[in-house]
Amino acid sequence: MFRNRTENLRSIYALLFLNVAFFLLQHQDPTKFVRLFAFDWHSFASGDLWRAFTYQFMQAGHVGLITIPPVVTLFLNLILLTLMGMSVEEEWGTFHFLNFYLISTLTTAAVAAYLGTPLLGSFFINFTLLFVYATLNREQTFYLLIIPIRVTFLAWLALAALVTGVFFGGRPNLAVLIGAAAGYAYYLSQRARVVTVSPRRAGNAQDAAVTSMTRNLTRVVAIKKALSTGSQSDIDRLIGLAENEIVRGVNICPPVDYKPEDSDRYCVRCEGFAECTARHLRLNRPVPVPAASEAVTES
Repeated sequence: MFRNRTENLRSIYALLFLNVAFFLLQHQDPTKFVRLFAFDWHSFASGDLWRAFTYQFMQAGHVGLITIPPVVTLFLNLILLTLMGMSVEEEWGTFHFLNFYLISTLTTAAVAAYLGTPLLGSFFINFTLLFVYATLNREQTFYLLIIPIRVTFLAWLALAALVTGVFFGGRPNLAVLIGAAAGYAYYLSQRARVVTVSPRRAGNAQDAAVTSMTRNLTRVVAIKKALSTGSQSDIDRLIGLAENEIVRGVNICPPVDYKPEDSDRYCVRCEGFAECTARHLRLNRPVPVPAASEAVTES
């Protein structure tokens, strides 16, 4: 829905690495590194600009009155970031995902600075990311041991915890709530923009999708024949046809993911089929065999 070409940068891997790296530093000397990386307005204003980002990578180790070992907090954050973050980035694209992350993180820090309250913990993962993931995957169910829990229920539970914290005087909760609202507003604005730019009637869109899929299935047969026969002219012709049909701004999967004959028919339904096809033909083009008359022999 929001995809663009920067999707394959996979920023989630960088975020996972940073969470682990900061945990290892925190494990060596918790007091020192919490003091160094937690967000505090006075330290930030004195030149510690990194604090506006690094507070998200520290493991607070407590939720309200409940104390949780930092290693457990890290483990849960890594699981949630992997499950939800990769899904949202795959759906949205890296460019939009990073904008979403920065808007939420910096807004939370700005509100905390205004309220004069410190910040420490992975609030983005536990709230902002959860809210957007639940919106994109309303039917998703997680299993807590053997208990099924809908992701939408978890999102509402997290929202209720934030609102309750705000009413009971938790200024960090207010900062996190506003930061999450800013991130979610960005998500809604991008969704609205995409719908506005590409208005289509449901019937026409469905007919166009069927026509495109049928054409692509026919193209797959022609591609297999050209590659099996090694006809350079047919391969060049198919590459030219594919290049004329490329849709700009569509994410392209890695070469190993090009499987147009899979049962799910994902490739032949994807807008990036033409570009993947051209790349597939170039990568798998047989090397021409010299004619016998052109072979160099020694007498």
